[in-house]
Amino acid sequence: MSTVIDDDRDAPTPEAPPAAKRRPRLLAATPLGRRLSLPAALVLAVVSGLLAVLAFPPYGAWPLAAVSVAGLGAAVHRRRPWGGLGIGFVYGMAFFLPLLAWSSTQVGQWPWLFLCALQSLGTGLLGAGLAACSRLIDAHRWAWAPLTGVAWVAQEALRSRQPFGGFPWGRLAFSQADAPGAAAVWLGGAPFLSFLVALAGGLLLAAGFALATQRGAGVRKAAALTAAAALTAVAPLAVPLGSTAPAGEVVNVAVVQGNVPRLGLDFNEQRRAVLDNHVQGTLDLAAAVDAGRTERPDLVVWPENASDIDPLENQDAYDLISQAAAAIGAPIVLGGIVHNDDGTRSNMSIVWDPEAGPVFMYSKRHPVPFAEYVPYKGFFRTVAGWIDPRMAAGLDNVAGFEHGQNAGVVQVGDMAITGLICFEIAFDAETTASVRDGSQLMVVQTNNATFDTNEAQQQLAMVQLRSIEHGRDGLMASTVGVSGFTDHTGEVYQATEFNTAAVLQSDLTLSDRSTPATAMGILPEAVLTGAALVVLACAIAMNIKHRRSQT
Repeated sequence: MSTVIDDDRDAPTPEAPPAAKRRPRLLAATPLGRRLSLPAALVLAVVSGLLAVLAFPPYGAWPLAAVSVAGLGAAVHRRRPWGGLGIGFVYGMAFFLPLLAWSSTQVGQWPWLFLCALQSLGTGLLGAGLAACSRLIDAHRWAWAPLTGVAWVAQEALRSRQPFGGFPWGRLAFSQADAPGAAAVWLGGAPFLSFLVALAGGLLLAAGFALATQRGAGVRKAAALTAAAALTAVAPLAVPLGSTAPAGEVVNVAVVQGNVPRLGLDFNEQRRAVLDNHVQGTLDLAAAVDAGRTERPDLVVWPENASDIDPLENQDAYDLISQAAAAIGAPIVLGGIVHNDDGTRSNMSIVWDPEAGPVFMYSKRHPVPFAEYVPYKGFFRTVAGWIDPRMAAGLDNVAGFEHGQNAGVVQVGDMAITGLICFEIAFDAETTASVRDGSQLMVVQTNNATFDTNEAQQQLAMVQLRSIEHGRDGLMASTVGVSGFTDHTGEVYQATEFNTAAVLQSDLTLSDRSTPATAMGILPEAVLTGAALVVLACAIAMNIKHRRSQT
């Protein structure tokens, strides 16, 4: 009897069905409810940060600021505070790295990266705070939008003051210079405008949540919330800007943008060439006046660093400026570097009279840390040396400007203009104090030669907002651009091109009037920030009570 053995060891093995591809999860379950998964939240944070960049000059897509606020709020909702901190930091880096890329053009990549990381700690704390408020938001959904608004103001208030005096660049308000809502600064300054932008973002966030979690009713609710966000954006159009419009004496003001030559010049030659350019621009204006082609100005403004050669101790510089002032027959307000008797230096605005020479000086009150002075120099020089010896050498080359202690006003005869040099325009306190001290024109002298056109346009947007905020005609005078004039409605005219020589001239109206924002000063920011702290305390108390109830 034969046995048949069925041996299928050599037979082909049937192929197993392919494993189903696992798709990344968009949502994850939590005790509070569903939230975005971590990968989805990080992607949303990056996208939202980049959208915020597009809201600022030179792009000017201002509605995206509110969309960006909504994106960050969605990314951190129902997360633990540490998770919110990390996601907020990622959002900040996605925002600040491109927004502040101009800061790396001269100082290099490391200071730029450190600056962006420092600013991103502010948005990280914002993310942590919003995350901590998740339970409160879920219990009181109506509070989501106003809570978002006050939280953003608190974050910006912190960044505007700490560390080392703060760095207010990238505030939501500064993206809105051309938006209908810009008029809100007339009522409550930049913090109030930031609040409205973030409030609109919170309304969009609540609309998106309603659309995602509810059906028919959700659509109707989302439409209502979106309409409320749009209304928030345009409501400031009703602000009566004309009630505090300038109504004083009309003066003719000229701005000289001399430009900065670079090729083939060492440092000292370049400084002399910059001064020569501004002198020549003024002499050309004087020739046009003498020929009857233009009106003789009442005031000529040169930018910051128009004379990096101290004109008080250098006779050549003194004679050149005196020649220009005598030719134009009007006082020149120029930016110059002055050596003090104690060996320190100051960044000055100097009023140069056609006959009497230098008659008034304003010293910059808020020099920029690590660019115009180095706080805790020994410590930071040591740390910089560990990273890159060139950074330590760079800190050694920082001028070390003194902090001015004077009032923020430059007196030119019977006229008073703001004493604001470069980044000082970004600070609420310095700008408001200058107007309260009697400034009749919003005048900003700046030197953008070490940056690029993006920085210049972002700074000009601040001048626009400050003109609206305090009801003042204004101007920005730059070495290389952008220079231009603004009026009390924020309109910009005669804006120059970058890296060009130009002379601008316009009639401006002086003002002694006060707007609500000027009168209230820090009060709107203090109230909104205080509200944010109270809400955060309530949210923490609610979270603690819930944990205790679970034990």
